[in-house]
Amino acid sequence: MRKISFTFIVLFLITQKQFAQFVQEPLPYPYDALEPYVDAQTMQIHYGKHHLAYINNLNAGLKAINMEKKTDIIDILNHVSSYNVTIRNNAGGHYNHAFFWTLLGPEKKLMPSEKLEKAINKQFGSMDKFKEQFINEGMMRFGSGWVWLIVDANGNLAITSTPNQDNPLMDDAPVKGKPILSIDVWEHAYYLKYQNKRKDYLLAIWQVINWKKVSEYYDEITQ
Repeated sequence: MRKISFTFIVLFLITQKQFAQFVQEPLPYPYDALEPYVDAQTMQIHYGKHHLAYINNLNAGLKAINMEKKTDIIDILNHVSSYNVTIRNNAGGHYNHAFFWTLLGPEKKLMPSEKLEKAINKQFGSMDKFKEQFINEGMMRFGSGWVWLIVDANGNLAITSTPNQDNPLMDDAPVKGKPILSIDVWEHAYYLKYQNKRKDYLLAIWQVINWKKVSEYYDEITQ
């Protein structure tokens, strides 16, 4: 299986300049690779229907305003307040999901890099305290949304959450920063397996977090 780098994700998967529209790349692992923590049916529906719908709607929305050649997703998010709600929701939905898939993986018991773990311990006290705060943030997000670990403008780690398909890259986000970790807390991300037990999902998904990738994102932002 080919290794997908951060540079590939950002510069090719998300911001392909040679295409007039956004496209969806294959998952970097099979649908059942995250079992038993994330079930194959959820992955197939989540990736193959929900994420794909955001891409199709984003392409249609950009075409409707004669901006189908606008293929830099980061630039769209950085100026999202100047776009209509269709672009906002679907640009966020595409970026959030494309990022999310890279943060999961079948390898178990991965840990953050020494550098990232040191930063987490400094900011939150310990890995356990960090996870507890992250899960609490996810539980407090009313309705649909995302939970994020970001690097803020001062280079510090911070936990935040956003509603719907918003994210911390948006110019009008209450808490801005560069994401290195996110977890989807929309019900479609967990309902088939966990029903209404969001906390069970938030506890389980730590078993398939790709800490190597999270650490790479942190290194690229803070180097």
